[in-house]
Amino acid sequence: MGEVSRGARALVVCPDIRGFAYDLDAESRLQEAEGLALAIGIEIEASFVLPIREVRPNLLFGAGQVDNIRIACEQNEAELVVVDGALSPIQQRNLEEKLTRKVIDRTGLILEIFGERAATAEGRLQVELAHLDYQQSRLVRSWTHLERQRGGFGFLGGPGETQIEADRRMIRQRMGRLRKELEQVRKTRGLHRERRERAPWPVVALVGYTNAGKSTLFNNLTGAEVMAEDLLFATLDPTMRAISLPGVEKAILSDTVGFISDLPTQLVAAFRATLEEVTAADVICHVRDISNPSAEAQKAQVLNVLTDLGVIEGEGGGSTIPILEVWNKWDLLGEEQAAELRAVAEASDEIVKLSALSGEGIDEFVETLGQMLTAKASVRQFDLPASDGRRIAWLHAHGDVLEENDAGEGEEGPIRRFVVRLNPKELGQFETL
Repeated sequence: MGEVSRGARALVVCPDIRGFAYDLDAESRLQEAEGLALAIGIEIEASFVLPIREVRPNLLFGAGQVDNIRIACEQNEAELVVVDGALSPIQQRNLEEKLTRKVIDRTGLILEIFGERAATAEGRLQVELAHLDYQQSRLVRSWTHLERQRGGFGFLGGPGETQIEADRRMIRQRMGRLRKELEQVRKTRGLHRERRERAPWPVVALVGYTNAGKSTLFNNLTGAEVMAEDLLFATLDPTMRAISLPGVEKAILSDTVGFISDLPTQLVAAFRATLEEVTAADVICHVRDISNPSAEAQKAQVLNVLTDLGVIEGEGGGSTIPILEVWNKWDLLGEEQAAELRAVAEASDEIVKLSALSGEGIDEFVETLGQMLTAKASVRQFDLPASDGRRIAWLHAHGDVLEENDAGEGEEGPIRRFVVRLNPKELGQFETL
């Protein structure tokens, strides 16, 4: 991507447009913008909220405000201006000319982070597609490096083609190829999911606002070493590990990309495939940073994404998959706030409180998760020939065998009677053996 260099000295500006319905208040948005900048290694020299009474189509800000930004850049020796909002290509170009500095908006900044963090082939494809979609309308930068990025095959253009036309055509061609590759990835992912659905193991998906502590919880439960730093979007690609829970010999735990307010539309589309893992889960654990002052607004953002994915049905509709709220970072609460929230948590079967970092409350969480996964289990009796080693071994491996006794003789020899607790998924699997 290369838009922003690590260690760049930056000014972070959060526009607060009058009458615009924001998800978070101005100070929370400014704090989140600072977090995004820090996540890409930018050094923040100064940051502030700028109220905007009327949006200027050519600059977004008023002329006086642009002068103030320029003066602040000079005073703080900032070489980059981060605007926490969406800039049109014209606004971005005009601001760069007026400020004589590089300007990047929220979408560009998040794309930079995603470009740096994507670890899998699919993640890189999704990021590049989103980045090209973003860049094709803003050919104010030189895109002549694209032919190197795509391996150098093909020509830049015919003799009468301008550089911008050539770049646009190149971007469209590259996007077409990326979409085909992603479609293939989605098909492969779908086949893997079908295979998992046929397997008897339930899937638990961790979802939540970015920086809520999902990866720390994931590492605590699995002993894995997923990147878990105090950074926005510390993890990007979904990670899966097997875990053992009470009453469940094996379950698959999936850690997904963190959500964020006003996620750019290019990225919502690009990362839908990643988030589709959530729709195949048996239980969703919504991990929340309960110590964050914007915890309720963050919860609303996560629920909006789950609604978009069809997990939650419409306005005030119920969830098609059980959701367990995990109130993380409990150890960071003050006494008064903790007492108030404890009463709420203890009154609900769908809330557990814990600290993924210290381990406090993890045992209760694991117990609750096991109960949720076995809630629909039923006790069944099976009479099997003692010689049917495959199905007997399967029952011991996947079910909860409560009794095993001799049940006389049958046509195939001695019969063994099994009383086993199985959930519907396991029962369906056993019946196909």
